[in-house]
Parts: sequence; structure tokens; C-alpha cells
Amino acid sequence: MKKILLLFLLCCLGTYANTASENSVNHLSSLNEKQRNILYEFEVLKRNGCKADQFWQENKNEFPEFDAKTRDELAQQIFENSTIVYKPQKNSKVQIWMKTQLLTNWMFYLSAFIAICAVIALFKKYWSLQIGFLLKRLEPILRYLFSPLLLTCELFAVGIACVFYAVSIEDFVMRTVIIHLGLFLLWSQSTALFTKEYWVKKYVFEIESNFWGKDAWETIKTICLPAVLVTLALWYVLYKVPADVFYNYEIVISGIASVYALPFWRIVEKYIYPVLFPFKNEGYRARSIDSLGACTVIALVLTAILVLQWNAVFYNVIAAFISLEIFVFLILSLKENHKYNLANYYYLQFITVLFLVLVFLYSCQINSNEIIWFSLIGSCLFIILKYFEIFSFFSSWKRGKAWAWKLLGLAALLWGLGKCILYVSKVLYNI
Repeated sequence: MKKILLLFLLCCLGTYANTASENSVNHLSSLNEKQRNILYEFEVLKRNGCKADQFWQENKNEFPEFDAKTRDELAQQIFENSTIVYKPQKNSKVQIWMKTQLLTNWMFYLSAFIAICAVIALFKKYWSLQIGFLLKRLEPILRYLFSPLLLTCELFAVGIACVFYAVSIEDFVMRTVIIHLGLFLLWSQSTALFTKEYWVKKYVFEIESNFWGKDAWETIKTICLPAVLVTLALWYVLYKVPADVFYNYEIVISGIASVYALPFWRIVEKYIYPVLFPFKNEGYRARSIDSLGACTVIALVLTAILVLQWNAVFYNVIAAFISLEIFVFLILSLKENHKYNLANYYYLQFITVLFLVLVFLYSCQINSNEIIWFSLIGSCLFIILKYFEIFSFFSSWKRGKAWAWKLLGLAALLWGLGKCILYVSKVLYNI
């Protein structure tokens, strides 16, 4: 008999608990958005020790009559199962704070870039003076300790340490400055070691002379090996600090430099650059332009390979490649580079426009805002450059008498480009 009574009590308790849960579900399904927000705010106040009862008295008229237990249960359920999407009101303090944060972040980026340039400039300006002082004042011991060879090795080790330890620094500006100082030391001191020229002016001269030289090993040790070291260092930085996406652009540049510095490309270069310069050059064209054209073809092939992978892992690298290629196409399409053969000039205009269109379509396909803006900015720069070049066919921009009309036309062109960008933004983002 006792067992039967105990079982009966358990069934009653289970039925009661199930009824309470069903009541909560029924109440939740009948609440509108405003009521849910009030219950959510009530739970937040209660959990933070604020006067939740006063808040409830002010808003209880929004609800049907139910007891405090049901109210607390509903508030708890809404709090634990809600996802808040916060959108600050226009001209609110929070919105102003968010804009301030965005502005200061760009200021930090700019300060990091300026600091990098300043440190490198000071390094170049005062380094020889420091070496001279040490060799003159602290002889003979320091003459041995700070000999050009030993000091180069020490600076190379410092560069490795800068890259290795700087990735753990939390402050963005300090981390960026130290990493780039380390990259500069790795490049400069490895070049000095490979060329056995321990002064900046001398090994810079070695780079310029060996790039076009006939000695393959000299080209490899002067340009290729230092670029490979910097590429590996950048790869390590990207692995440790993936949030600093701008290193993708630097690794693309150093990687292209390391590949294109291989002497093999000097041999096949004459078979590659005709892809961008198919018409015979009837006059003089700088060899550097031909090399840049061949390098661009290689970069385009690598970009196409990465694009065909359709893998989001490569999107940052693809964006870096595309930004570099847009910049190079703007240079190659300049009329200044094709004074003696306008056929190549007209051909490159077609290729550049085709490339910009394909980039824009690809960016829309993968929904990459970064590449979309690269294509828009590159297109605007291309149009502005062509506007200046149109007048070069008929008169000089500076010496012409109608320069004021040309300037007014430039203003109208910029206004039209701005309107076009706004229209494209509305279409893309459904504003």
C-alpha cells in the first residue's frame, strides 16, 4: 500500500511540473516583441542587483495578469535563450564612440607606418656615425667585437629575435614597428652576408647590378635568398598574428620578388612579356617595363590558380595579389611607356579594363568587400589617368591655354565617379 501511495505522489508531482513548463511555453509564444524586451531588461536588472521591482511596476501594465513566479520564469527563459543584435541610434553617444574607435584605429595604423619609416630613416642616417664612434673611441676590444662582419651577424640575430618575440606583443603599434624593424634587419643583413659588402650603399649597388647580371649565382644570393628569408618570416608572423591581414600584401610582394629573382626567368622573360606587349617595339622601351610585364603575367597565373581553388583560406592572399596587379596594370597602361608603339598602348587599355571588370565580377561572386573596393578605386584611378592622357595627344596639360577648362572637366569627372560609386554601393548593399 505504501508503494502505491508513493508512486501516486510521484505521478502528481510530475504532472504538476509538466503543467508549469507548458504554461511557460504558452506564455512565451503569446508575448510580442515589446513584452519580451521588457522581460529581458527586467532579468538584466535583477541579475545586476538593481531595483527590478520598481521597473516592473512601471511596465506591468503591458502584460496580462500572472503571478511573480511565472514572470520570473519567463524572464529567465528569455534571458538565457535570446541573442541580442545591437544597433546604436543615429547621433547617439554609442554611435559617436564607435566612429571615434574607427578613427583612432586608422590613426594607430598611420602612426605605425610613420614610425616604421622614421626608424628606418634614422637607422640609415646615423648607423655609420655610430659605427665610426665605436671603432674610434672603444678600440681595440670593440674593434673586434663590432667588426663589420660580427656586427652584421649580431644585427641579423636581432632581426630574428624581433620577428620571433614581437608577435606576442599585444599593443598593435609597438608590435608592428618591432616586426618591421626585424624584417628590415633580416633583409639588409642577409644581403650584406651573402654579398660580403657590409655597408648599405655598397650592397644596394650589388642588388642593382646583379639583377640584370649574367652570373646566376650572384643573382640568387643577392636578391633571391634574402627575399626567401623575409617571406618565411612573414609567413611565421601571419601564422602567429592572423588578425593583422596587411601582412598578406607584404608576403605576396616578397614572395613574387623571391620567385622572379631566379635567373631562370631572365632566360624565358622574352617569351612571357609578349602576352602583354604582343606588338613589336619599333623604338626604345625600358627593359624594366618588359620585366614588370613578365612578372605581372606570372602573378596573374598564380592568382588564377588560387581563384580556381574556391577556398576561403586564400581570399586574403588573392586580395593581396589583385591589389598588386591593379597597381601594376595602372603603371603598364601609361602612355609614357609606349611612346614609340601605340599599338601596345591601345592593347593594354583593353586588357586593363577587362581585368578590372573580371575582378569586380569575382569580388561580387565571393562577396568580398575588400576586393570590390580595390576594383572600384582602381577603376577610378584608371579613368582619371586616361583623362589626363587624352589631352597629351593634342596639347600639353600645363602649357595649353585651356587648362582651366581641363581642370573644370577633372572636377566634373571626380563628381561623376563619386556618384557612380554611390550608385554601385546602393545596388550591392541594398541601401
